[in-house]
Amino acid sequence: MRLLGFMKPERSRFAVVVLMGIASVAGTVVGPKILGKATDVIFTGIIGKNLPAGMTQQQVIDMLRASGQDQLADLLSGMTVVPGQGIDFSTLGHWLMLALGLYLVAAALGFLQNYLLNRAVQRTAFRMRDEMRAKMDRLPLSYFDSQPRGELLSRMTNDMDNVQQTLQQTLGQLLNSVLTVLGVTVMMLSVSALLTGITVLIVPLAAVVSMFIGKKAQRQFVAMWDATGELNGQVEEAYTGHSLVKVFGRQREVEATFGQTNDRLFNSAFRAQFISGIIMPVNFFIGNLNYVAIAVVGGLRVASGQMPLGSVQAFIQYSRMFTQPITQIASMANLLQSGVASAERIFEVLDADEMSPEQSGSLPAGISGHVAFRDVDFSYSPDHPLIQGLNMEALPGQTVAIVGPTGAGKTTLVNLLERFYEIDGGQISIDDTDITSISRSALREPLGMVLQDTWLFGGTIRQNIAYGKPDASEEEITAAAEAAHVDQFVHRLPAGYQTVINDEGTNVSAGEKQLITIARAFIKQPEVLILDEATSSVDTRTELLVQQAMARLRSGRTSFVIAHRLSTIRDADLILVMDHGAIVEQGNHDELIAAKGAYYDLYQSQFAAAINEA
Repeated sequence: MRLLGFMKPERSRFAVVVLMGIASVAGTVVGPKILGKATDVIFTGIIGKNLPAGMTQQQVIDMLRASGQDQLADLLSGMTVVPGQGIDFSTLGHWLMLALGLYLVAAALGFLQNYLLNRAVQRTAFRMRDEMRAKMDRLPLSYFDSQPRGELLSRMTNDMDNVQQTLQQTLGQLLNSVLTVLGVTVMMLSVSALLTGITVLIVPLAAVVSMFIGKKAQRQFVAMWDATGELNGQVEEAYTGHSLVKVFGRQREVEATFGQTNDRLFNSAFRAQFISGIIMPVNFFIGNLNYVAIAVVGGLRVASGQMPLGSVQAFIQYSRMFTQPITQIASMANLLQSGVASAERIFEVLDADEMSPEQSGSLPAGISGHVAFRDVDFSYSPDHPLIQGLNMEALPGQTVAIVGPTGAGKTTLVNLLERFYEIDGGQISIDDTDITSISRSALREPLGMVLQDTWLFGGTIRQNIAYGKPDASEEEITAAAEAAHVDQFVHRLPAGYQTVINDEGTNVSAGEKQLITIARAFIKQPEVLILDEATSSVDTRTELLVQQAMARLRSGRTSFVIAHRLSTIRDADLILVMDHGAIVEQGNHDELIAAKGAYYDLYQSQFAAAINEA
């Protein structure tokens, strides 16, 4: 039912589709009765031509009864014939042209109905995709951290396409099938109530069989799409990290894991299709039993003169028209079950908890960059608190370095500033404005960030640099590239700034990728700069050049620098030493070295290791 909710905006179009369907089906179901009339014209003409002319029909019947031909007399009593007269071709042509006209009108209405229905389904699928995309924009980062990327992609693409195909292939057919069943039932009642009763008896039997088989198939379709999502996740992970897989020689393990999931997908898909595929032949068998019963009973009634031959012929057509849509509805069970399984996976994403509602506030124009954390609490899991009662202040223009062992909470701190995660308690403010009182887009507008894990988009180097400022001029792009020393290696490339970076960015080195991401931050000219181990992928010579460029970039703006190499943050105004989510020390380099605490130990361990290696 929820899936139908997405179709509400198309209800007027669906109403027209239903009306066209009723008109089209009406023309189709009246056709057999008209053809029955044509059959009666032919049959009575053939019989009448072989009867003695000049006699009335009643006289012929009396003559036959007198001669002991009661069965033939009964047959004639159920007909309207003119003895000695053959086929009335004028009447026959009238009925045939009427049938042809009805079928042409029904076909034209069916074409228009299909066009409108397809448009409505495509618009519905468009809205579902748009809602899915919008939902992903509202989901917190924690949701994406807990979901394999391939699984999400599978829901967005495979499951969405499957729902669209299900709607495309079943809605029109289902509508026409239901209307046909109703229309044919009415027409059958107008022909023979007895034969209608025999025909309708198959409905509960077909329904029980279809429901029994359908329930068993539904579980397999759910398992099939779950396995599809898992397989996509494994493929995405294996081919994204294919270099590591080869370096560590784990191809066999990857192949084994893929093989297990692929086997599970094969088995569930086979069972789902096989079980649901039984529905159609079983219903065909039930329909054929009904056909035999109609033919036998109808033949006996014609022979006894209780029904014209044309009516029996029309009813046999109606019985086929009645059982065919029921069989089609049953055969759609596998498509419907597959579509429902995919829809459930889509609705799981749409029902996921969203980020807290956006506020309408904004930061004051031209912020100074005063950042403060006051009694901040945060945990990724309620059972494992990470940050408790954290207090920190960065004055305008200060460079604040954050150091500490892996897992100390350094990156978490800047993620909280960007509101990638929501704090559990306390307050974070920029220029005395609580960041929860403004929209996330307004908060991130004055912030610039360079991540440790570089990511470039498919496109040219120029486009990747301009990503930080889409309306940037060529001069601004060149200036940012020169400041980040991207200009040096770009000039060595044949296409220069128009060099296209592939999806994985493998046609530029790791250090060059890092420089491009730094240039992307340069061009934005943010009031608050966040550098998360931004020089981790550049060589020593390039690092010195980048440090000089970053010193110019940091001038006059608040900067947060997360660093593992302590040599890169010696000139920071304030160094925060974190451990287990808490700030255990803070001060400048000289003060912390003199204190001989945690920072001193980190510094000594790095440089002692460097000396030993030398």
